[in-house]
Formats: sequence, C-alpha cells, structure tokens
Amino acid sequence: MDKVDPQFADRAVADAFAAFPNPARAGVLRLRALIFEVAAGTPGVGRVQETLKWGQPAYLTPDTKAGSTLRLGRPKTGGYAIYAHCRTSLISDFRGLFPQFTYDGNRAVLFRDQDRPPEEQIALLIGAALTYHRKR
Repeated sequence: MDKVDPQFADRAVADAFAAFPNPARAGVLRLRALIFEVAAGTPGVGRVQETLKWGQPAYLTPDTKAGSTLRLGRPKTGGYAIYAHCRTSLISDFRGLFPQFTYDGNRAVLFRDQDRPPEEQIALLIGAALTYHRKR
C-alpha cells in the first residue's frame, strides 16, 4: 500500500492524538495512516473526514456515505483500539476471520500499548467499514 499520512486539518483531532500516552500513540497514529491508505486505494470510498466523536478521533465518508464510522481510542483496560459501530456486523465478521485477536464485544479490536497493529489484517476491517453501506 502507498503511504498516505495527511496533515491534521483539525487542531482538536491533533490534540486528541497528542493526549495518547507513548507507546500507544505510535499504534493509533499507524491506524490513522492505515485508514487513509485503505481509503485512497478503495474505489467508491471518496473523501474521509477526520473529526472527533465522544472525544475520540473518528473517520467518516460524508460525500459518498459508503462507510460506517470508525473510531480510535483508549479502552478502560489500557492499550489502544479501533472501534466500529456496534450495530454493524463489522467486528463479528472480522472475529470470524481472525479469532486470535482481542475484542471488546461487537465494538472494537484491542491492542496492547507496545503492539504494532497487524496492518494486513486490520486493513481488511478498515476496508469493510469504509464500504459497509455500499454492500447493503
């Protein structure tokens, strides 16, 4: 995949990333870059809007409305996570493919602070989320 890592358009989003402790910050920044990389390489996704939802960085497809929102955050248990809307089948479908990962119900894939996200597998989750409404 081509590396796509846009500058922050929103200072509040940049501040949210700055608030992540090290080394979790490196993991969420890599997930952020991966979201933009997958979006750029996936036809029909369109522009990805980066904003805050519930104080967490969130990614939407406002122009095409092709996707379901993804969020990046820090679970109460520590580490970091990529969250999908709990009323979608995104996490349960992903769990069916990759049961070896740690999950928070139908909401999130969890990572320990020091873990680098498994990019090849997480890219599948991101692609499914960014195109979720196109398939329905």
